[in-house]
Amino acid sequence: MCRRLLCTALVACVSGFAAGPIFAFSFDDVALRARQISTKPYERPPEPAKELQTLNYEQYNDIRYKPERFRWRGAAPFELAFFHRGFTFQAPVKINEVSAEGVQEIKFNSQDFDYGANKLPPNVVKDAGFAGFRIHYPLNSPKVKDEALVFLGATYFRALGRSQVYGASARALAINTALAAGEEFPLFTEFWIQRPAAGARDLTIYALMDSKSVSGAYRFVLKPGAETTMDVKLQLYFRENVGKVGLAPLTSMFLFGENQRGNHADYRPEVHDSDGLSIRADNGEWIWRPLINPRRLLVTSYAVNDPAGFGLMQRDRNFARYEDLYDNYQSRPSVWVTPKTKWGAGRVELVQIPTPDETNDNIVAYWVPATPPAPKQAFDLEYRLSWQKENETRPPQSWIAQSRRGAGYMRTPDPRAIGFMIDFEGPALAKIPPDNKLAANFTSDGNGQIIENSTMRNDVTGGWRVMLRVRRVDDKKPTELRGFLRYNNETISETWSYILEPEQ
Repeated sequence: MCRRLLCTALVACVSGFAAGPIFAFSFDDVALRARQISTKPYERPPEPAKELQTLNYEQYNDIRYKPERFRWRGAAPFELAFFHRGFTFQAPVKINEVSAEGVQEIKFNSQDFDYGANKLPPNVVKDAGFAGFRIHYPLNSPKVKDEALVFLGATYFRALGRSQVYGASARALAINTALAAGEEFPLFTEFWIQRPAAGARDLTIYALMDSKSVSGAYRFVLKPGAETTMDVKLQLYFRENVGKVGLAPLTSMFLFGENQRGNHADYRPEVHDSDGLSIRADNGEWIWRPLINPRRLLVTSYAVNDPAGFGLMQRDRNFARYEDLYDNYQSRPSVWVTPKTKWGAGRVELVQIPTPDETNDNIVAYWVPATPPAPKQAFDLEYRLSWQKENETRPPQSWIAQSRRGAGYMRTPDPRAIGFMIDFEGPALAKIPPDNKLAANFTSDGNGQIIENSTMRNDVTGGWRVMLRVRRVDDKKPTELRGFLRYNNETISETWSYILEPEQ
């Protein structure tokens, strides 16, 4: 490692300039560690003391890292703080700082934490260890360094852009999600964080992941801003075959919304971190799947070769849709995945899980390769994560703004009819005269009969509304619906994809 640092420094001198800090550590170092540990049996991490395991949510949140101990304070735009082990965050993580001087472990010190009202014995907290960390950056004001990124729990992490609040999460890998055998949750066991320079605008983080089935190396390059991005590079080594590998997984929450009213008295019209799955296929098609809170586990797949991108999006940005002054759902980020290489054949899979309240993440989306990674071989992937709000990724011509479900007024009532009002907006629709013919090409599978399919210009938004009524053939079976808009024999909207659950 010292020889590598010396050689790099000599090259910089011979070239006649120094291009910034020179680090004696790289992604290859972590990849080598991942390959080495993959050849050995998996070892479960040690558990913390019982007093830490039994902390409840409020007690754990009362343990705070002292602001005056934040790392890099006053020396860089970024600041680093840490999370204590306890509550559900029980696995220890080793955290290192990488600089031109080399790699130095950041040692845990209980004196760096304020334990609030908790009365924990000194021997319990003395060597408790870190559960994760967070990065602060001046997102919204030069005078305030807001939380911009958090790594905490298994391989979960969340980031923020300007004027956003935490919502959807990402994680490193999903294994056997929604399979009967049960899901496997890998853990980040060690991090290496590059010390930022005084004028740094990005931050590089390396991570080592491990689980029963796989080990892996990760590099994250964080660039905070109005739209915060993270460039992700990974290399995986599987110890054994697994049933399903989910890459670039996103996790969110949907309790109820415009297409599914709440089942209890709630003053809020909608409650969700994300309201739809968006997919951009390599052939130019865009797909929009409104989320639901299903009665039972629901798994949907979209076969897409070399996807151009996908994401869990929060398109409802109007406060009146939520009326929640505390949780501010209108400010939750949309999270978009952009592959940086060709991913090949596979599918985007959406998992929706029943939830009784908003405290549970019940939505998962990820990419499943058609050919699973082979054991004992390196599997590489690169992509970008974008945490968006004002300028969200969406189709260039038109998109679905809302999908309202309800019967409304009918001259001839049909108790079995299910009604939708689907609003499309976008520049392509604003140019169409209101008296022109706009075709709504909507279809159903064999278990659905479309009994109304008409369009009307929405003079309020400048878009167009599709009025759709469907009747199931068999109420005990699901019904798939699909549709898009056409004008002058050209498709001018994304595809609306929806599932009607069975009545029982």
